[in-house]
Amino acid sequence: MNTEPEIEQIRQAVGCPLLLEKHGFKLDVRESSRANPKYRRGAGEIIIVNHDGNGWWDPNSTAKGDVFSLAQHLDPSLNFGQVKRELRELIGLTPSMSPAAPRTRGWDEPVAHPTLRWSSRPKLREGSESWRYLVLTRGLPAAIVANTGRADNVREGPYGSAWFAHRDGAGGLTGIEMRGANYRGFSAGGEKTLFRLQLGTQLPTRLAVLEAPIKAMAFAAIEGNRTDTLYVGTAGGMGPATLHCLQQEMTALATRPGGRVIAASDADAAGERYAVRIGELASEAGVPSERAAPVGCKDWDDALKAQAGAIPPPKSLISKDPASWRSRAVAMARRMETIEQPSARTAADRLARRNAGAKPRVERRGGPDMGSSS
Repeated sequence: MNTEPEIEQIRQAVGCPLLLEKHGFKLDVRESSRANPKYRRGAGEIIIVNHDGNGWWDPNSTAKGDVFSLAQHLDPSLNFGQVKRELRELIGLTPSMSPAAPRTRGWDEPVAHPTLRWSSRPKLREGSESWRYLVLTRGLPAAIVANTGRADNVREGPYGSAWFAHRDGAGGLTGIEMRGANYRGFSAGGEKTLFRLQLGTQLPTRLAVLEAPIKAMAFAAIEGNRTDTLYVGTAGGMGPATLHCLQQEMTALATRPGGRVIAASDADAAGERYAVRIGELASEAGVPSERAAPVGCKDWDDALKAQAGAIPPPKSLISKDPASWRSRAVAMARRMETIEQPSARTAADRLARRNAGAKPRVERRGGPDMGSSS
């Protein structure tokens, strides 16, 4: 067998998941997608598989390739001949796809602090892959992307992804939210606090709270890049550190004339629940709150694209209001009631239908060996 046909045969017969399992990696079911399964080995060691198992890439570096380069990536001491011998032994085998154990803080391997990983990535450059992902793929205006980069709140991740800084109230970097066309995640060993974007230099009198950095940037663009607002993203849910940072910002806002919180989450049930929580925090801090929701779209990304003509605008977006969002005072208890009541009624109706068709059940006092009483 000559060299080239053998190499191709191995490529077709041995997928990257099988080799990863041999080297102790396990599938991270929770953070995998069908097109991009994610494999872990210890803390911080991550390999993303693509191209139907024939390709791979490392989100912590620029390494990528096929199964041959993966073998050398996992064991740099191997030469190409040794790689072929290792892969030949795997022909005919299939991966077990066994899931990784849930991540805990008990890993033995050290995790690089987010500040070290942040400093290892280049600053955002106009025209780079990461720039094109944000401007062309996600539809963000170049001006707001440039502003975010100048503030060092976004850097270039590998393979055109964007890395967003999460910072505490003192401006210290606590973690990195990672987003790309085929990948999303958060830095191992980091802590979710707040992505922060402020386009002015004065103390903000508005706090706009969104579910992610890209949504915060899109909302800022839709609002016309206001300089009186601090736009923040929470990386989805709100953990203790995120709640602490939000409470800090709202407490400070309560001392400023005209201070106001904008709960600008998605226009769906989850977004409504999120807005209720933000409103409760604002109320506890003594700050008025409003609910801002995109009209005709689920989130601000699509609302921005619709305004720019990148996607056909829904009929409800075609209005005289150039901002295309609604803002109104929030009665949070009433909003929560409107969310919970329909689901409660649905459950009650389902139970009533089930009980209507059920036969009466006669309970006996005695055990199963006792006869029925007359």
